[in-house]
Amino acid sequence: MSRFQIIFFDDSFRSAFKPLTFTRAVCDLRIGVLTIREKWERFLKSGSTTSTETYLEKWNYAFLPDATLQHIWINSRAIPNSDLVIEVAALKEGEALIKGDTVIAFHCGNNIARFNAERKDHLSEDFSVIVSKVHSEIIHRISDIFTLNGAQINADLELMNAQAQTTLSSSNKQFGSFPVILAKGAKAEACIFNTTHGPIYIGENAEVMEGSMLRGPVAICAGAQVKMGAKIYGDTTIGPGCKVGGEITNSVFYANSNKAHDGYIGNSVIGEWCNLGADTNTSNLKNTYGEVSVYNYAIDAVENTGLQFHGLVMGDHAKCGINTMFNTGTVAGVCSNIYGGGFPDKFIPDFSWGGSDGFVEFRFEKATEMIRNVYKRRNRELSEVEVEVLRHIFNETAAKRKF
Repeated sequence: MSRFQIIFFDDSFRSAFKPLTFTRAVCDLRIGVLTIREKWERFLKSGSTTSTETYLEKWNYAFLPDATLQHIWINSRAIPNSDLVIEVAALKEGEALIKGDTVIAFHCGNNIARFNAERKDHLSEDFSVIVSKVHSEIIHRISDIFTLNGAQINADLELMNAQAQTTLSSSNKQFGSFPVILAKGAKAEACIFNTTHGPIYIGENAEVMEGSMLRGPVAICAGAQVKMGAKIYGDTTIGPGCKVGGEITNSVFYANSNKAHDGYIGNSVIGEWCNLGADTNTSNLKNTYGEVSVYNYAIDAVENTGLQFHGLVMGDHAKCGINTMFNTGTVAGVCSNIYGGGFPDKFIPDFSWGGSDGFVEFRFEKATEMIRNVYKRRNRELSEVEVEVLRHIFNETAAKRKF
Protein backbone atom coordinates (compact mmCIF):
# COMPACT_ATOMS: atom_id res chain seq x y z
CA MET A 1 0.00 0.00 0.00
CA SER A 2 1.20 3.50 -0.84
CA ARG A 3 2.33 5.69 2.04
CA PHE A 4 -0.22 8.35 1.07
CA GLN A 5 -3.51 8.86 -0.73
CA ILE A 6 -4.24 11.54 -3.32
CA ILE A 7 -7.32 13.67 -2.75
CA PHE A 8 -8.21 15.65 -5.87
CA PHE A 9 -10.08 18.91 -5.38
CA ASP A 10 -11.93 21.07 -7.88
CA ASP A 11 -11.30 24.78 -7.37
CA SER A 12 -13.24 27.83 -8.54
CA PHE A 13 -12.28 27.21 -12.19
CA ARG A 14 -14.46 24.11 -12.29
CA SER A 15 -17.35 25.94 -13.99
CA ALA A 16 -15.07 27.06 -16.83
CA PHE A 17 -14.95 23.42 -17.96
CA LYS A 18 -18.71 22.98 -18.23
CA PRO A 19 -20.52 21.32 -19.92
CA LEU A 20 -17.85 18.60 -19.56
CA THR A 21 -17.66 18.99 -15.77
CA PHE A 22 -21.40 18.76 -15.27
CA THR A 23 -20.82 14.99 -15.36
CA ARG A 24 -17.25 14.57 -14.07
CA ALA A 25 -14.64 16.05 -11.80
CA VAL A 26 -11.93 18.12 -13.47
CA CYS A 27 -9.33 15.44 -12.72
CA ASP A 28 -11.20 13.05 -15.03
CA LEU A 29 -10.77 15.24 -18.07
CA ARG A 30 -8.77 13.33 -20.69
CA ILE A 31 -5.78 15.16 -22.16
CA GLY A 32 -3.44 12.97 -24.19
CA VAL A 33 -3.91 9.24 -23.68
CA LEU A 34 -4.75 9.44 -19.97
CA THR A 35 -6.98 11.48 -17.71
CA ILE A 36 -5.38 13.89 -15.26
CA ARG A 37 -6.22 11.46 -12.45
CA GLU A 38 -4.56 8.55 -14.24
CA LYS A 39 -1.41 10.59 -14.83
CA TRP A 40 -1.00 11.46 -11.13
CA GLU A 41 -1.79 7.94 -9.97
CA ARG A 42 0.87 6.52 -12.28
CA PHE A 43 3.47 9.09 -11.27
CA LEU A 44 2.88 8.73 -7.54
CA LYS A 45 1.89 5.04 -7.59
CA SER A 46 -1.01 5.94 -5.35
CA GLY A 47 -4.77 5.55 -5.24
CA SER A 48 -7.06 8.57 -5.07
CA THR A 49 -10.39 9.94 -4.01
CA THR A 50 -12.11 13.20 -5.00
CA SER A 51 -13.63 16.21 -3.31
CA THR A 52 -16.09 17.72 -5.78
CA GLU A 53 -19.73 18.75 -6.13
CA THR A 54 -22.10 16.96 -3.75
CA TYR A 55 -24.44 15.74 -6.49
CA LEU A 56 -21.52 13.99 -8.22
CA GLU A 57 -20.36 12.40 -4.98
CA LYS A 58 -23.66 10.53 -4.85
CA TRP A 59 -22.73 8.93 -8.18
CA ASN A 60 -19.10 8.18 -9.13
CA TYR A 61 -17.33 10.44 -6.66
CA ALA A 62 -17.89 9.28 -3.10
CA PHE A 63 -15.42 11.13 -0.87
CA LEU A 64 -13.53 8.24 0.73
CA PRO A 65 -10.31 9.34 2.44
CA ASP A 66 -8.34 6.54 4.10
CA ALA A 67 -7.59 7.55 7.69
CA THR A 68 -4.67 5.11 7.83
CA LEU A 69 -2.77 7.04 5.14
CA GLN A 70 -1.21 10.48 4.78
CA HIS A 71 -3.22 12.73 2.46
CA ILE A 72 -1.89 14.94 -0.32
CA TRP A 73 -4.57 17.18 -1.81
CA ILE A 74 -3.91 17.96 -5.48
CA ASN A 75 -5.61 20.54 -7.66
CA SER A 76 -7.53 18.72 -10.39
CA ARG A 77 -6.35 21.29 -12.96
CA ALA A 78 -2.65 20.58 -12.46
CA ILE A 79 -1.12 18.29 -15.09
CA PRO A 80 1.81 16.38 -13.62
CA ASN A 81 5.31 16.14 -15.02
CA SER A 82 8.37 14.61 -13.40
CA ASP A 83 9.61 17.92 -11.96
CA LEU A 84 6.24 18.89 -10.48
CA VAL A 85 5.78 15.41 -9.04
CA ILE A 86 9.11 15.73 -7.19
CA GLU A 87 7.92 18.98 -5.59
CA VAL A 88 4.55 17.51 -4.61
CA ALA A 89 6.00 14.25 -3.26
CA ALA A 90 8.48 16.25 -1.16
CA LEU A 91 5.74 18.15 0.70
CA LYS A 92 5.74 17.59 4.44
CA GLU A 93 2.68 17.69 6.64
CA GLY A 94 1.47 21.27 6.96
CA GLU A 95 3.08 22.46 3.69
CA ALA A 96 1.31 23.77 0.58
CA LEU A 97 2.68 24.18 -2.95
CA ILE A 98 1.63 27.37 -4.74
CA LYS A 99 2.09 28.71 -8.27
CA GLY A 100 0.99 32.30 -8.68
CA ASP A 101 -2.48 32.49 -7.13
CA THR A 102 -3.14 28.80 -7.65
CA VAL A 103 -2.91 26.17 -4.93
CA ILE A 104 -1.31 23.15 -6.62
CA ALA A 105 -1.15 20.77 -3.67
CA PHE A 106 -0.97 20.55 0.11
CA HIS A 107 -0.12 17.86 2.65
CA CYS A 108 -2.45 17.53 5.63
CA GLY A 109 -1.27 14.31 7.25
CA ASN A 110 -4.12 11.89 7.93
CA ASN A 111 -6.61 14.65 8.72
CA ILE A 112 -9.77 13.65 6.83
CA ALA A 113 -11.49 17.02 7.26
CA ARG A 114 -12.34 18.92 4.11
CA PHE A 115 -10.31 22.00 3.35
CA ASN A 116 -11.20 25.19 1.58
CA ALA A 117 -8.52 25.07 -1.08
CA GLU A 118 -9.98 27.82 -3.21
CA ARG A 119 -7.69 30.57 -1.99
CA LYS A 120 -4.00 30.80 -1.31
CA ASP A 121 -4.55 33.25 1.56
CA HIS A 122 -6.79 30.77 3.35
CA LEU A 123 -4.22 27.99 3.15
CA SER A 124 -1.45 30.32 4.32
CA GLU A 125 -3.22 30.60 7.66
CA ASP A 126 -2.75 26.90 8.34
CA PHE A 127 0.07 25.84 6.01
CA SER A 128 3.64 26.82 5.27
CA VAL A 129 3.59 28.05 1.68
CA ILE A 130 6.19 26.82 -0.81
CA VAL A 131 6.36 28.48 -4.23
CA SER A 132 6.75 26.05 -7.12
CA LYS A 133 9.95 26.61 -9.08
CA VAL A 134 9.30 24.26 -12.00
CA HIS A 135 7.38 24.48 -15.25
CA SER A 136 3.91 22.96 -15.06
CA GLU A 137 0.68 23.12 -17.01
CA ILE A 138 -2.43 24.21 -15.09
CA ILE A 139 -5.47 24.19 -17.33
CA HIS A 140 -7.83 27.17 -17.24
CA ARG A 141 -10.39 26.56 -19.99
CA ILE A 142 -11.69 23.80 -22.25
CA SER A 143 -9.51 24.81 -25.20
CA ASP A 144 -6.44 23.80 -23.16
CA ILE A 145 -7.59 20.20 -23.67
CA PHE A 146 -6.93 20.26 -27.40
CA THR A 147 -4.08 22.79 -27.45
CA LEU A 148 -2.05 20.67 -25.01
CA ASN A 149 -3.16 17.32 -26.39
CA GLY A 150 -0.26 16.56 -28.72
CA ALA A 151 2.39 17.19 -26.07
CA GLN A 152 0.39 15.14 -23.58
CA ILE A 153 0.15 12.16 -25.94
CA ASN A 154 3.94 12.10 -26.07
CA ALA A 155 4.28 12.54 -22.30
CA ASP A 156 1.68 9.87 -21.51
CA LEU A 157 3.25 7.26 -23.75
CA GLU A 158 6.55 7.86 -21.98
CA LEU A 159 4.83 7.65 -18.59
CA MET A 160 3.07 4.44 -19.62
CA ASN A 161 6.34 3.04 -20.94
CA ALA A 162 4.19 2.01 -23.87
CA GLN A 163 5.75 -0.77 -25.92
CA ALA A 164 4.34 -2.48 -29.00
CA GLN A 165 2.76 -5.81 -28.04
CA THR A 166 1.51 -6.54 -31.55
CA THR A 167 3.55 -6.25 -34.75
CA LEU A 168 2.36 -3.85 -37.41
CA SER A 169 1.20 -5.93 -40.39
CA SER A 170 3.11 -5.70 -43.66
CA SER A 171 -0.11 -4.57 -45.36
CA ASN A 172 0.40 -1.16 -43.71
CA LYS A 173 2.75 1.62 -44.75
CA GLN A 174 4.68 3.51 -42.06
CA PHE A 175 7.14 6.35 -42.46
CA GLY A 176 8.74 8.62 -39.88
CA SER A 177 11.06 8.01 -36.96
CA PHE A 178 8.48 7.86 -34.14
CA PRO A 179 6.88 4.47 -33.43
CA VAL A 180 3.48 3.00 -34.14
CA ILE A 181 2.61 1.32 -30.82
CA LEU A 182 0.03 -1.45 -30.96
CA ALA A 183 -1.27 -2.72 -27.62
CA LYS A 184 -2.53 -6.25 -27.06
CA GLY A 185 -5.33 -7.14 -29.47
CA ALA A 186 -4.94 -3.96 -31.57
CA LYS A 187 -5.63 -4.34 -35.28
CA ALA A 188 -4.62 -2.35 -38.36
CA GLU A 189 -4.55 -3.42 -41.99
CA ALA A 190 -3.83 -1.55 -45.22
CA CYS A 191 -3.36 1.83 -43.49
CA ILE A 192 -0.86 4.66 -43.79
CA PHE A 193 0.87 5.83 -40.61
CA ASN A 194 2.92 9.03 -40.71
CA THR A 195 5.04 9.27 -37.56
CA THR A 196 7.28 12.08 -38.76
CA HIS A 197 5.98 14.46 -36.09
CA GLY A 198 4.97 12.08 -33.31
CA PRO A 199 3.98 8.55 -32.32
CA ILE A 200 0.73 6.75 -33.04
CA TYR A 201 -0.77 4.66 -30.25
CA ILE A 202 -3.43 2.03 -30.92
CA GLY A 203 -4.83 0.78 -27.63
CA GLU A 204 -5.92 -2.63 -26.47
CA ASN A 205 -8.49 -4.24 -28.80
CA ALA A 206 -8.77 -1.07 -30.86
CA GLU A 207 -9.01 -1.29 -34.65
CA VAL A 208 -7.91 0.98 -37.47
CA MET A 209 -9.72 -0.17 -40.60
CA GLU A 210 -8.30 -0.35 -44.09
CA GLY A 211 -7.61 2.77 -46.07
CA SER A 212 -7.24 4.99 -43.00
CA MET A 213 -4.49 7.60 -42.83
CA LEU A 214 -3.12 8.72 -39.46
CA ARG A 215 -0.54 11.44 -38.83
CA GLY A 216 0.95 11.43 -35.32
CA PRO A 217 0.86 12.24 -32.55
CA VAL A 218 -2.41 10.33 -32.35
CA ALA A 219 -3.91 8.11 -29.63
CA ILE A 220 -6.61 5.55 -30.42
CA CYS A 221 -7.68 4.30 -27.00
CA ALA A 222 -8.85 0.85 -25.92
CA GLY A 223 -11.73 -0.65 -27.86
CA ALA A 224 -12.06 2.30 -30.26
CA GLN A 225 -12.70 1.88 -33.98
CA VAL A 226 -11.39 4.02 -36.80
CA LYS A 227 -13.66 3.41 -39.79
CA MET A 228 -12.49 2.75 -43.35
CA GLY A 229 -10.80 5.62 -45.13
CA ALA A 230 -10.64 7.94 -42.13
CA LYS A 231 -8.17 10.84 -42.11
CA ILE A 232 -6.89 11.65 -38.63
CA TYR A 233 -4.39 14.46 -38.19
CA GLY A 234 -2.02 15.07 -35.32
CA ASP A 235 -2.74 16.00 -31.73
CA THR A 236 -5.92 13.89 -31.75
CA THR A 237 -7.19 11.42 -29.14
CA ILE A 238 -10.02 8.99 -29.80
CA GLY A 239 -11.28 7.82 -26.41
CA PRO A 240 -12.17 4.30 -25.28
CA GLY A 241 -15.02 2.66 -27.14
CA CYS A 242 -15.45 5.47 -29.69
CA LYS A 243 -16.17 4.95 -33.39
CA VAL A 244 -14.87 7.61 -35.76
CA GLY A 245 -14.60 8.23 -39.49
CA GLY A 246 -14.19 11.10 -41.91
CA GLU A 247 -11.67 13.86 -41.18
CA ILE A 248 -10.51 14.80 -37.67
CA THR A 249 -7.75 17.16 -36.57
CA ASN A 250 -6.49 18.22 -33.12
CA SER A 251 -9.56 16.97 -31.27
CA VAL A 252 -10.27 14.88 -28.18
CA PHE A 253 -13.13 12.41 -28.06
CA TYR A 254 -14.10 11.07 -24.65
CA ALA A 255 -15.46 7.52 -24.20
CA ASN A 256 -18.19 5.76 -26.20
CA SER A 257 -18.93 8.59 -28.64
CA ASN A 258 -19.50 8.15 -32.35
CA LYS A 259 -18.60 10.14 -35.42
CA ALA A 260 -18.67 7.11 -37.67
CA HIS A 261 -19.19 8.80 -41.04
CA ASP A 262 -17.73 11.46 -43.30
CA GLY A 263 -17.58 15.06 -42.14
CA TYR A 264 -14.98 17.31 -40.52
CA ILE A 265 -14.22 17.90 -36.83
CA GLY A 266 -11.32 20.15 -35.86
CA ASN A 267 -9.95 21.70 -32.64
CA SER A 268 -12.84 20.24 -30.71
CA VAL A 269 -13.69 18.33 -27.53
CA ILE A 270 -16.48 15.76 -27.67
CA GLY A 271 -17.83 14.33 -24.41
CA GLU A 272 -19.04 10.81 -23.64
CA TRP A 273 -21.97 9.05 -25.30
CA CYS A 274 -22.28 11.66 -28.05
CA ASN A 275 -23.34 10.86 -31.60
CA LEU A 276 -22.58 13.01 -34.63
CA GLY A 277 -24.71 12.20 -37.66
CA ALA A 278 -23.31 11.56 -41.13
CA ASP A 279 -21.68 14.59 -42.77
CA THR A 280 -21.60 16.64 -39.58
CA ASN A 281 -19.13 19.48 -40.09
CA THR A 282 -17.55 21.87 -37.62
CA SER A 283 -16.04 25.21 -38.54
CA ASN A 284 -12.84 25.83 -36.61
CA LEU A 285 -11.72 29.04 -38.36
CA LYS A 286 -13.62 32.29 -38.83
CA ASN A 287 -13.96 33.74 -42.32
CA THR A 288 -12.15 36.81 -40.99
CA TYR A 289 -9.28 34.66 -39.63
CA GLY A 290 -9.82 36.49 -36.35
CA GLU A 291 -9.75 35.19 -32.79
CA VAL A 292 -12.63 32.94 -31.76
CA SER A 293 -15.04 33.82 -28.96
CA VAL A 294 -16.73 30.98 -27.05
CA TYR A 295 -19.45 30.79 -24.40
CA ASN A 296 -18.07 30.26 -20.88
CA TYR A 297 -20.44 28.88 -18.22
CA ALA A 298 -18.33 30.41 -15.45
CA ILE A 299 -19.18 33.96 -16.51
CA ASP A 300 -22.44 33.13 -18.36
CA ALA A 301 -21.15 35.06 -21.34
CA VAL A 302 -19.07 34.77 -24.48
CA GLU A 303 -15.35 35.44 -24.08
CA ASN A 304 -12.44 35.81 -26.48
CA THR A 305 -10.22 32.71 -26.34
CA GLY A 306 -7.31 34.37 -28.10
CA LEU A 307 -7.25 31.37 -30.46
CA GLN A 308 -7.56 31.46 -34.22
CA PHE A 309 -8.72 27.83 -34.32
CA HIS A 310 -11.56 26.59 -32.12
CA GLY A 311 -14.27 24.13 -33.10
CA LEU A 312 -17.03 22.37 -31.19
CA VAL A 313 -17.38 21.59 -27.48
CA MET A 314 -20.05 18.95 -26.86
CA GLY A 315 -21.26 17.81 -23.44
CA ASP A 316 -22.07 14.20 -22.59
CA HIS A 317 -25.09 12.56 -24.25
CA ALA A 318 -25.40 15.31 -26.89
CA LYS A 319 -26.50 14.28 -30.37
CA CYS A 320 -26.76 15.87 -33.80
CA GLY A 321 -28.51 14.75 -36.99
CA ILE A 322 -27.12 14.22 -40.46
CA ASN A 323 -25.66 17.21 -42.31
CA THR A 324 -25.46 19.31 -39.14
CA MET A 325 -23.27 22.41 -39.43
CA PHE A 326 -21.64 23.93 -36.36
CA ASN A 327 -20.25 27.44 -36.40
CA THR A 328 -16.77 28.30 -35.11
CA GLY A 329 -16.56 27.97 -31.32
CA THR A 330 -19.94 26.33 -30.72
CA VAL A 331 -20.76 24.90 -27.29
CA ALA A 332 -23.48 22.22 -27.08
CA GLY A 333 -24.64 21.30 -23.59
CA VAL A 334 -25.38 17.97 -21.93
CA CYS A 335 -28.25 16.07 -23.58
CA SER A 336 -28.67 18.67 -26.31
CA ASN A 337 -30.17 17.34 -29.54
CA ILE A 338 -29.46 19.31 -32.72
CA TYR A 339 -30.83 18.78 -36.22
CA GLY A 340 -31.91 20.54 -39.42
CA GLY A 341 -30.25 22.84 -41.93
CA GLY A 342 -28.39 26.07 -41.29
CA PHE A 343 -26.14 26.99 -38.38
CA PRO A 344 -27.64 26.65 -34.89
CA ASP A 345 -26.75 29.15 -32.17
CA LYS A 346 -23.16 29.12 -30.95
CA PHE A 347 -24.38 28.27 -27.46
CA ILE A 348 -26.88 25.42 -27.28
CA PRO A 349 -28.15 25.03 -23.71
CA ASP A 350 -28.21 21.71 -21.92
CA PHE A 351 -31.35 19.63 -22.54
CA SER A 352 -32.26 21.58 -25.69
CA TRP A 353 -33.96 20.15 -28.77
CA GLY A 354 -33.90 21.87 -32.17
CA GLY A 355 -31.68 23.71 -34.64
CA SER A 356 -31.28 26.92 -36.61
CA ASP A 357 -35.05 27.49 -36.57
CA GLY A 358 -35.07 27.53 -32.78
CA PHE A 359 -35.01 25.26 -29.75
CA VAL A 360 -37.43 23.83 -27.25
CA GLU A 361 -36.72 22.04 -24.00
CA PHE A 362 -35.75 18.39 -24.33
CA ARG A 363 -38.13 16.90 -21.78
CA PHE A 364 -36.30 15.07 -19.03
CA GLU A 365 -38.24 11.83 -19.42
CA LYS A 366 -37.52 11.78 -23.16
CA ALA A 367 -33.84 12.52 -22.60
CA THR A 368 -33.39 9.68 -20.13
CA GLU A 369 -35.34 7.35 -22.41
CA MET A 370 -32.85 8.19 -25.17
CA ILE A 371 -29.92 7.43 -22.87
CA ARG A 372 -31.44 4.08 -21.89
CA ASN A 373 -31.78 3.17 -25.56
CA VAL A 374 -28.16 4.15 -26.24
CA TYR A 375 -26.90 2.21 -23.23
CA LYS A 376 -28.73 -0.94 -24.33
CA ARG A 377 -26.59 -1.06 -27.45
CA ARG A 378 -23.53 -1.36 -25.18
CA ASN A 379 -25.15 -3.71 -22.63
CA ARG A 380 -25.31 -1.02 -20.00
CA GLU A 381 -28.18 0.18 -17.81
CA LEU A 382 -28.99 3.70 -16.66
CA SER A 383 -28.90 3.65 -12.86
CA GLU A 384 -31.24 5.61 -10.64
CA VAL A 385 -28.27 7.47 -9.17
CA GLU A 386 -27.22 8.61 -12.65
CA VAL A 387 -30.80 9.71 -13.29
CA GLU A 388 -30.53 11.87 -10.15
CA VAL A 389 -27.30 13.41 -11.46
CA LEU A 390 -28.93 14.19 -14.81
CA ARG A 391 -31.98 15.66 -13.07
CA HIS A 392 -29.69 17.93 -11.05
CA ILE A 393 -28.09 19.17 -14.29
CA PHE A 394 -31.52 19.58 -15.88
CA ASN A 395 -32.73 21.72 -12.96
CA GLU A 396 -29.51 23.71 -12.65
CA THR A 397 -29.57 24.71 -16.31
CA ALA A 398 -33.31 25.44 -16.56
CA ALA A 399 -32.81 29.22 -16.57
CA LYS A 400 -30.72 28.99 -19.75
CA ARG A 401 -33.63 27.35 -21.62
CA LYS A 402 -35.88 30.41 -21.80
CA PHE A 403 -36.65 29.97 -25.48
